[in-house]
Amino acid sequence: MIVVLGIGGTHLSGFQMSVINYTSPYIQKFINETWLERYGSALPQETLMLLWSFIVSMYCIGGMVGCLCSGYLTATFGKKKCLLFNDVVLIVAVLHTGFSRRAKAFEMILVGRFLEGIAAGIHMNAHVQYAGEISPKKLRGFINVTSTVFLALGKTVARILGLRELLGSQALWPVLMASCGLPALVQLLTLPFFPESPPYLLMHKGDQEGCKKAIRQLWGEGQHQAEIDDIMKEKAAMKNTKILSVLELVKEPAFRWQLYMIIILTATIQLCGINAIYLYTFEVLQAAGFDERMASYMTLSIGLSELVAAVVCSSIIERLGRKVLLRGGYWIMASLLAAITVTLTLQVRKFCSHLVLIVLFSIVFAVGPGKFSIKGNEGIESGELISRVTEILPFIDMLILLSFSLCSFLQERLKHFCFLIFMVVLFTSGMIIHLFLPETKGKSIMEITEEFNKLNFKSKSIPATSNHVIEDYTFC
Repeated sequence: MIVVLGIGGTHLSGFQMSVINYTSPYIQKFINETWLERYGSALPQETLMLLWSFIVSMYCIGGMVGCLCSGYLTATFGKKKCLLFNDVVLIVAVLHTGFSRRAKAFEMILVGRFLEGIAAGIHMNAHVQYAGEISPKKLRGFINVTSTVFLALGKTVARILGLRELLGSQALWPVLMASCGLPALVQLLTLPFFPESPPYLLMHKGDQEGCKKAIRQLWGEGQHQAEIDDIMKEKAAMKNTKILSVLELVKEPAFRWQLYMIIILTATIQLCGINAIYLYTFEVLQAAGFDERMASYMTLSIGLSELVAAVVCSSIIERLGRKVLLRGGYWIMASLLAAITVTLTLQVRKFCSHLVLIVLFSIVFAVGPGKFSIKGNEGIESGELISRVTEILPFIDMLILLSFSLCSFLQERLKHFCFLIFMVVLFTSGMIIHLFLPETKGKSIMEITEEFNKLNFKSKSIPATSNHVIEDYTFC
């Protein structure tokens, strides 16, 4: 089930994030040719770049819409039905992008990218929640990390298919854009054979027998009463509680530090410099003496390094813990950014001084922050207890991504000195994590909540259970 969830979940997000870079020159040429055929005049360069910016940004705009809808959809219809609906949306999206050149309508790419963004916003929530809910406590860390393994896999697959020898050509770029529809189709055909998540069946549907059957199907025959008891305790805590909207959740003191940490982690993942590294890789490699074709293969090697690191991370997470990997990852990444800035400033053109530092940065990102800042915060979001937070998380992520794509002129002005901004962000976030984020390794949701309550209430008396827990909710 991990594989089925992954190929139709975060794998597609990673693919769509990377594939747009390889289709960029071909789509811009297609827009220009279409405009010339329609109106008999060439498209001004400023207008062309504006249209291209819209195509890139539509994914983020759609992602924000999907994030806002995902909390309601997953709670109302369940994660399984939500993902199946998402697969249909993705297939419709790739039909638009894949047939845009044949229809001679670049507007179809805008529609397709918007629908892909909606799908990404939904499955970024549904996939992670589903994976966390189907996992026993002793494997929760490992299974949650698989979502980011598939994210790295999607980026790598896009980089491989985007090579000129495969689909990254003038003739095949629509096929490259539409190839993400195949994983969605596979999930659409296979996911119905798997059960809905046990917590959803018990807490939302009240189906105790269905919950036990799902647990046996997922975890095998054996004694799973402890996990069922944990779900029952959470269900008992949800009875006769007030429904919280997003605004009420923000004002609720019992969730104050959970929200602080989630917003910090989510913002840092986009402001850590990884996007700048991806955008600046070609320039750095060319400065090291590689031509454009060889730089493409070197970029692929960086993606493969990130994928291998993601797989390795899944085997060490339960040994080291999330807090150690997050804190240490941020500080090491900040040191590497400082080294990259120095080598670029001093015009050190040796191969090792550029590529090795970039590869190390990607590996550290994959092993640490990239795995837990968004996808691996099961200890912070506390399952259904703060399911509104999981609705806000990718929204913040998409919002920062949109801002980043619209503020690329800042990078053009600062060049490699922009890494210093990210270095400050990383050092600061690492210190905040060291001081305030509790370790979640081997702890239940209730134990982690108690750790946060010590920060939320400090010297005040700590309530046994939160006064406001979500059972069902409406949009604020």
